[in-house]
Amino acid sequence: MSSIIFFDIDGTIATEDERSFIPQSTRDAIAQTRKNVNLTFINSGSTAFNISPKVKELGFDGYICGCGTYIEYGGKVLFYRTIEKDECRRIAELMRKCNVTPVYEHMDGYFFDDQTPTCDGLKFFMEVFVDSGIDVSGRVEDEDFCFDKFVIWTTPESDMELFRKEIGKDFSIIDRGGGFYENVPLGYSKATGIEFILKKLGIPMEKAYAIGDSMNDLPMLEAVPNSIAMGGAERIYPYVSYITTPIEQDGIANALRHFGLL
Repeated sequence: MSSIIFFDIDGTIATEDERSFIPQSTRDAIAQTRKNVNLTFINSGSTAFNISPKVKELGFDGYICGCGTYIEYGGKVLFYRTIEKDECRRIAELMRKCNVTPVYEHMDGYFFDDQTPTCDGLKFFMEVFVDSGIDVSGRVEDEDFCFDKFVIWTTPESDMELFRKEIGKDFSIIDRGGGFYENVPLGYSKATGIEFILKKLGIPMEKAYAIGDSMNDLPMLEAVPNSIAMGGAERIYPYVSYITTPIEQDGIANALRHFGLL
C-alpha cells in the first residue's frame, strides 16, 4: 500500500523569509516520491487562498489548510468549516478591547482592522502579501467580513488575561513565539485533518509521515508514528522520530530517503 506524506510549507517546503525559496532537491524529491506511488499533502496553517502557485506547481495530491478547517483532495473540497458572521464580529470587537493586532483568515482572503494597533509583524505580513500580489484591502467593516481562524500580535499594553479568558473558550491558542499567536477553533488542527484523510482514503496510520518545523506543527507530528523535524527547528526536536537537515541542505530529500520513500 502507498504511503502518505504531510508537509508544512513555511520553513519546510520553502524558506521562511522574503525569498520563500524552494530548493531543486525538494522539487525533485516530491516528484520522485509521487512517481513511487506515494501521496503528498500540504498540511498548513495558511488558509486555502494563500497557498502560493509555486507551491501548488509541485503537484500535491491534496491540501489540508487553516489547521484542519479546509480539506481538499484530487481538486475537490471534502470538508470546510468557517465561523458564523455574528461571532466573527463579536471577536473583532473583543480584539479591539484586548488591544492586540489581528489578521483574520478566510479561505478566500484576509481581513484587517485599522482600529487596532499596528506593529512590525503586521507591516512585514502586508509587504509580503503586496509583493505576492495578494489583495490586502479587506477590512472588518466589510459586509462580507468572515473568517475561519485568526492570528494576533501582542504588545506589553495588550490585555492577554482577557484574551485568554474569552478566546480560550472556543479556540486553541498556539504560541508561535515573539508575541505572535495563532488561534484555531477548538476541535480542529493539523492532526484532525490527517485523521480525516486517512479514514477517507483507507490508509493505515503506520503509512503516514509528517514533516514540519514549528510549534504549530506539533499536532500533526504527534499524530503520526513517522514524524520529521527540519534541521534547525530545535524547539520541536523532542517530539519527532527523525531530524533531517535544513531546507537548503536537502532536508526534504534526505528525510524521504531516510524513510525509503524515494
